[in-house]
Amino acid sequence: MKKGSILTLDIEKFADRGKSLTRLDGYVVFVPGAVPGDRVKARVYRKRKKFAEAALLEVLDPSPLRTTPKCRYFGTCGGCKWQHVDYQAQLEAKTQSVRESFVHAGGRPEVQVLPALGAEDIYYYRNKMEFSFSTGRWLTPDEIQSGETFDTSFALGLHVPGNFAKVLDLQECHLQSEWSASFVNALRSFSKAQEWSAWEPRKHTGYLRHMVIRQATHTDEIMVNLVTSYHDEGRMAAFAAWVEETAPGVTTLVNTINSGVAQTAFGEEIHVVFGPGVIHDRIGKHTFEIASNAFFQTNTRQAERLYSVAATYAELTPNDLVYDLYCGAGTISLFVAPEVKHVVGVELVEEAVANARRNAAANSIENVTFETGDMLKLFTPDFVRTHGRPDVLIVDPPRAGLHPKVVRQIGELAPERFVYVSCNPQSQAKDLSYLAEVYDVQEVQPVDLFPHTHHIESVAKLRKRKA
Repeated sequence: MKKGSILTLDIEKFADRGKSLTRLDGYVVFVPGAVPGDRVKARVYRKRKKFAEAALLEVLDPSPLRTTPKCRYFGTCGGCKWQHVDYQAQLEAKTQSVRESFVHAGGRPEVQVLPALGAEDIYYYRNKMEFSFSTGRWLTPDEIQSGETFDTSFALGLHVPGNFAKVLDLQECHLQSEWSASFVNALRSFSKAQEWSAWEPRKHTGYLRHMVIRQATHTDEIMVNLVTSYHDEGRMAAFAAWVEETAPGVTTLVNTINSGVAQTAFGEEIHVVFGPGVIHDRIGKHTFEIASNAFFQTNTRQAERLYSVAATYAELTPNDLVYDLYCGAGTISLFVAPEVKHVVGVELVEEAVANARRNAAANSIENVTFETGDMLKLFTPDFVRTHGRPDVLIVDPPRAGLHPKVVRQIGELAPERFVYVSCNPQSQAKDLSYLAEVYDVQEVQPVDLFPHTHHIESVAKLRKRKA
């Protein structure tokens, strides 16, 4: 086998990051886009000592796990990787990926991983979508083969995977809502009619950069956040008038200014054009204020299930003191607060903590304390002396997981009950391997917040080992 070789392969299983794999005499070949049970023809484009990667050319014999993708952009757009896979098979693959994380990254083959909790809504489930403007429109294979002439100087949609400059000019998207897709199409027409320039990512010029839609799941509130490279009151006035006429359901309009080179919807200024500048949504019994730059789980209904699992695993009692590390805007803290004596939340981002405090006040929850700071510096014996020794520890860190010093501090503090919520089972399993002498992992529950992607949330229930 060498680079450029064309192979006929029988696909065995899903692998990390949503790829599929097979083995040729023990040598691993990864084939993105293939499905276990497929017989395919693929071309090798990367060869390494222990593995190769091959591009799918043709499905010779389709797997029974295959299904017809809903979206015409599937295969070109990176928003969904698994629309061609039966949803039950997706859940089984995600469950297996969590199991394998605890075996290979955590060295804990004995850990019980339960079947992933699937979503009832596998389309139109996102409460937030971020679309990009670009002067570089990427054409799909179908568009190229159509023979039509397309204006490639303006696009509004999602980036092509691995390409910071090219954007698919999406006419449909099934991740947020049909209203959202309709608004994207209307905004594209409006912007072009106004002759507003899209962002040129190589030259760092242009006016329009991103458009972010936040749609509450349990209320009728909608936020449109137009991210531009500078503030123009005249243009914003015209845009606001158009939004109010075209999309009267929009409850607040925000203009974020990002004058830097980074391709991000965050910026140095936020202008509220109309409405309160926030929307509100509910998780469990509580209502949360969501600002344009606030973190909020993008699948509201599945977030409720995720937090319910975490609360159940914590086995909360009315006298408990709970620490919620990496608490963000306090969603887990406020979710468990009615069941316990007090919750102490810790978060690095000041805006998120301010948001958490406002959410606590809005819900009349007084038994919570939120602290801002770097976990490495804040989570110390002095912190414990100030706030008290916790009965329960809940952590929900970023994808990279816990810093080794935080892991050591958890091992030294060793509260009886410990719940680890993670968006990256590999870092979760690795972190918990360092605590094997302190904690038993009683079970792990995956929760699927992101249908048609390889991503999975994982909740681990841990109990302190008896001496």
